[in-house]
Parts: sequence; structure tokens; C-alpha cells
Amino acid sequence: MSNFPNTRLRRLRRSEALRALIRETKVEVGDLIYPLFVVEGNKMRQEISSMPGLYRLSTDLLPKEVEEIAKFGIPAIILFGIPQKKDEVASSAYHPRGVIQQAIRAIKKTTPDLLVITDVCLCEYTSHGHCGLVVDGYVDNDKTLELLAKTALSHAEAGADMVAPSDMMDGRVKAIRQALDENRFQSIPIMAYAAKYASAFYGPFREAAESAPQFGDRRSYQMDSPNWREALREVEQDIAEGADIVMVKPALPYLDVIRKVRDTYNHPLAAYSVSGEYAMVKAAAQQGWLDERGIVLEMLTAIKRAGADIIITYYAKEAARWL
Repeated sequence: MSNFPNTRLRRLRRSEALRALIRETKVEVGDLIYPLFVVEGNKMRQEISSMPGLYRLSTDLLPKEVEEIAKFGIPAIILFGIPQKKDEVASSAYHPRGVIQQAIRAIKKTTPDLLVITDVCLCEYTSHGHCGLVVDGYVDNDKTLELLAKTALSHAEAGADMVAPSDMMDGRVKAIRQALDENRFQSIPIMAYAAKYASAFYGPFREAAESAPQFGDRRSYQMDSPNWREALREVEQDIAEGADIVMVKPALPYLDVIRKVRDTYNHPLAAYSVSGEYAMVKAAAQQGWLDERGIVLEMLTAIKRAGADIIITYYAKEAARWL
């Protein structure tokens, strides 16, 4: 039953000061993580064609980049490496002088207080582009676990503040937690890509990371997009295995999943606003079809409103300016 005219909800919308005073959801710079793509070599700054404004950077260019990120107040970055050498066993992923290991050391020398998170997966490092070891044409879950744990440990030894397994192998959080604990890295947290869907929104990332599978697809290990109850099972399993933060990926097409996870678990929750989300907005903005600032802030607010505590976004630097 309406109480109009006594109740007028528009009263509190009359000015920006009033709207801000009662605003229920606020995105802050401290909520954001900025992804970086790192390549081997020197003075390498390669623009990613499907992600305008973003670049692959060689290690020697990282200090300037991370200093800028830190000045924006962005608290953390997540690193993705593109090695020169790829093979069947992803040996560059866990080599002590690998591209990510070198990047971690360079960043920590420059901005020691910036949180360095590392993506732990094999897809960028395998010659076939899959996220695990391939045996008889199929990604072998259990044989992959040892290499994922070895990769995460090498990142911790190089100085990473947090590791983030994104491969979607069963049991990988447990394997990584055990490897870290056995080597006196009990304090290194794990941010698990818990509900990572097989998504068409990853296309630009695969160009950026040079990680497209050379045969088949990743649907046998990444989640099927129609399922949300399965996402809760994935999150539950990762928490039981020792995940400190859980993640839903992608973000915008899976706001309902973010909300379901938030309503079910009390763990810190991250959401990854992926490359396809960035590319669509950037392309439309370049055509003058969208207000880029307005769209991005609305998207980030929607992800936060759905329940995410942390947002990984390629728009982190622009958002930091706008916020």
C-alpha cells in the first residue's frame, strides 16, 4: 500500500550530496587488482590489439609501471607470464629464472609494499596451450598437480605475496597448500579461481597471454556456464582444501553466481572482470557509442553490489582516476 504523498523516495535523490550520503554500495580503489602481462626480453612494450591501451611488458619496464600503479593507490597486481620457450611439461612455469620469477623480484625491489599476486597455471607455458599435462589427448588432472604446486612454490620463493591457481584441476589448492607449508611458506595465502567458467569472454586474454589451446577446448575442466549449484560445490571444495580467498570468473555475466557464493560463504570473495568485458566497453567507447567512465563505474558497482569484496579489472588505473 502506497504512503504517497507522505513518503517521497525522490527526496533523497535530489542532489549528489544526498545520493552519496545514503549510497549502499561503494567501490573504492582499495578493492581493485590490476593484471599485468610480462614477456621475456628487454625494452618490450607490445600493445595488445584486442585490448587497446594494454601492453605486454618486459621485466626491465616493470619498475616504472608498478610505481605508477602504486601512486594510484591500487593495492595489488596479478601477473601473467609469456615465456620464450614452451614445451609439453611447461618447464618455464617453474624455472627459478622464469619470466614471472624475474618479474616478482624486479617489482619487489621497486615497490615492496605493492601486493604481488601470481596466476598459477600452465596454459601460457605449454606448447599445446592447455592448463595441464596432456596424456593420450586428455588433460591429466593428477599428474598436473605436482607441476602446479612446483610453480606456486617457485613464485613464493621469488617473493610473491599470494598465489592464485586458475587451472581448475581438482585438488590443486590442497597440493599447493601442502607444498607451501612444507617449505615454510605457511603465511602465503591462496586466492583460488574457484568458480571459473568456460567462457567466450576470454578471447582477448588468450591473444594477450598467447595461451589459446592448440586442439580442443577447456570444457573438460572449466565449468559449464549454465551451472550455479556446481559453483557452490567448487567453492566449498577449495575452502576445504585451504583457499584463503575464492573467486568467480567472469564477473559481469555471472553476477548471480557471485551473489550465491556471497550468501553461502563468509570467505573473502574476488570477481574477475575479464578481457572480453574490457574489450567490449573499450571498443564501443572508441566508437563514441558509450560513456566509458559511466559504464565502467556502473559495471564495477554492479560487481561489488553482487557481493564481491575484490575486483580484478583491466580498468583499475582508469577507475582509480575516476573514483
